[in-house]
Amino acid sequence: MDFGRFEWLSFDCYGTLVDWESGICAAVGDVLRSHGMRRSRAEILALYADLEPRAQDSQTFLEYRLVLRNVMGMIASELGFRCAGSDKDALADSLPAWPVFGDVNNALDALKARYRLAVISNVDDDLFAGTARALNVDFDVLVTAQQARSYKPSLNNFELAGARMAVDKRAWLHVAESLFHDIGPANQLGISSVWVNRADRGGATRRTDAVADLVVPDLATLAAAAIPA
Repeated sequence: MDFGRFEWLSFDCYGTLVDWESGICAAVGDVLRSHGMRRSRAEILALYADLEPRAQDSQTFLEYRLVLRNVMGMIASELGFRCAGSDKDALADSLPAWPVFGDVNNALDALKARYRLAVISNVDDDLFAGTARALNVDFDVLVTAQQARSYKPSLNNFELAGARMAVDKRAWLHVAESLFHDIGPANQLGISSVWVNRADRGGATRRTDAVADLVVPDLATLAAAAIPA
């Protein structure tokens, strides 16, 4: 990949910069244990991958906090227990504390010295604000689902980001873990993409046949490739 032609790097956040799978499993697992139930990590993530897009697929846009409440309620329904109000808030309340991957902050700091950086994330502004405190970079552009009034893989989120970035698509590289939410729409729009294929990850998103231009195991590898020696 010729990194010299890129001016902007945009990132998905949850799954790419933040270990949302561990966050999801911890929050859901706590609720299940309070009801005397247990499910494996793979089972929880498979449920989430199926239910989250269904909760987002509404003719009326729902902010992500409400989507997460609905997902928790749908998990309860699938597993056969009653989900109380505090249980329904477990995912959203835990989100700002979901851990940043260990390779992320150093990589973002290095990339910021060479590129302008953006985030395109399926989240609410206030929820992202909690995550932003754990990231050491001030992004040049932030596009949330709350701002776009739509959820990736909608092209609208990327088109809004492109308008704010004011960048030619040939100079834009999108970086993400989710083939479903990110790489697929990037392909449709002719935006070059990098798939961050972290080992044993990807269980919280639907499978697709989207193909990225480059595959890396983490952001440290991306930073090493993207910054001239």
